[in-house]
Amino acid sequence: MAIWLPRLAIDRWRLAEGLRPGQGSDAAPLALIAETAHGPRLAAVNDAARQAGVRSDMLLADARALCPELAVAPADPAGDRAALEALALWAQRWGPWSALDQPDGLVVDVTGVAHLFGGEATMLADAARCFAARGYAARPALAPTAGAAWALAHHGPERAILHPGESLDVLPVAALRLDPGTVLVLRRLGLKRIGDLSGVAREALARRFRNHKAPAANPLIRLDQLLGRVPEPLLPVLPVDVPLVQRRLMEPIRHRSLLDRVLADLCADLTRVLEARALGARRLELALWKVDGEVLQRRLELAAASRDPAHIAALFGRKLDDLDAGFGIELARLRAPWTEPLALAQRDLEAAAEVHGTSLAACIDRLAIRLGPEAVRRPVPRASHVPERAQQWIGPLEPERVSQSDLPFHTRPLKLLDRPEPIAVLYASPDGLPRRFRWRGAVHEIARAEGPERIAPEWWRERSTVRLRDYYRIEDGAGRRYWIYRSGLVDDGRGGAPEWFLQGLYA
Repeated sequence: MAIWLPRLAIDRWRLAEGLRPGQGSDAAPLALIAETAHGPRLAAVNDAARQAGVRSDMLLADARALCPELAVAPADPAGDRAALEALALWAQRWGPWSALDQPDGLVVDVTGVAHLFGGEATMLADAARCFAARGYAARPALAPTAGAAWALAHHGPERAILHPGESLDVLPVAALRLDPGTVLVLRRLGLKRIGDLSGVAREALARRFRNHKAPAANPLIRLDQLLGRVPEPLLPVLPVDVPLVQRRLMEPIRHRSLLDRVLADLCADLTRVLEARALGARRLELALWKVDGEVLQRRLELAAASRDPAHIAALFGRKLDDLDAGFGIELARLRAPWTEPLALAQRDLEAAAEVHGTSLAACIDRLAIRLGPEAVRRPVPRASHVPERAQQWIGPLEPERVSQSDLPFHTRPLKLLDRPEPIAVLYASPDGLPRRFRWRGAVHEIARAEGPERIAPEWWRERSTVRLRDYYRIEDGAGRRYWIYRSGLVDDGRGGAPEWFLQGLYA
């Protein structure tokens, strides 16, 4: 069963405003906008705006020209996805598992369960009624495959069911879940409906779209998925039980000492929950409800999985220095949305001198609290032979994906400039070795030179106009050593004369 929510974003906004369909602000033209490189663009519109000629994906300036009274509100795609995930879990009342159909639909496996609801038609009616009760407009459809159910939900009659022996030839080619560019190409070829594809030889379509590997750009792949000739993998939505503890206080608290005590109790409670599941927390979220209804939130991310209550409480304590309790805090909640397996370990009972929080992970957590989460990083090798891409910055305790032994480079300097600086080579020997160059206003005579080490462009990442490089290790008369390179060759067809740059310094 495919369930299409055509007004998901608008319905979410209306529910947040406490409005009914066609009531209050929902009766006036409204659009949800998203910021783009070309200016605000409409992400969703309500029925009143659609009747005024406004459509989704229009620029706000063009929409205002058509409908000057158009009201706008910011779009929330992250909130829409979270709501869709929650609806996917709720929709498992009709089947054992469900999956997301981005950006505004669901797929539910209802194999062999229709009789529990009194038949397929009754089950579709129940789905439409339940979604309407929750405030969402929904178009459910039933078919043997996910692709066919999607086609009926989006382009078929309301609450459509595909029975054995029936076909979807009358539906437009857009029902194959193709991108707009592919649909436009098919329409220009005169193929406007799914049935029109059967009149074209499969080999001809395969030749026309042989370079299109993505399913949304290849009508043959989508047609095979629609008919069940090839499997279509779907990723079920699984519920995640987030460890959570909370304390509802008998009296609102305002003083920091009392808040620290409540925080310590919460950390101890959460530690027991994590220990029972053999988990450690990587990300923690603290929410404090004030008497006036305001919610104060603090987030903490650890370098390694931990369930040390004293360490967690000390880190959160630094984030509460600027807290304004107002008239008091009456509810405190601590949750761990990101956890990792952490085996149980028995401490040495004789290790009386052990001090909590002195491990490397604890030290990194304290530095991150003081300097910011992005300030504590470490460089690791990266699988690229281009010098400026040969390393990347990762978290202090994240495992390396590439080892140094996998990158057998020649000797390279320890210090690389942020950007290669242009130099002027005043004299080069006939064999191409530089003999004199000017850098930062000073002329350097080259006493020794070694090279070249030729590095070709990464053709799978860069444009065809990028030139190859010849690197040289050089030493001037004062004993200073540099790493320079020549960009391009004479008459290589990728630009003018070769250019020289200095990229590194040897210690």
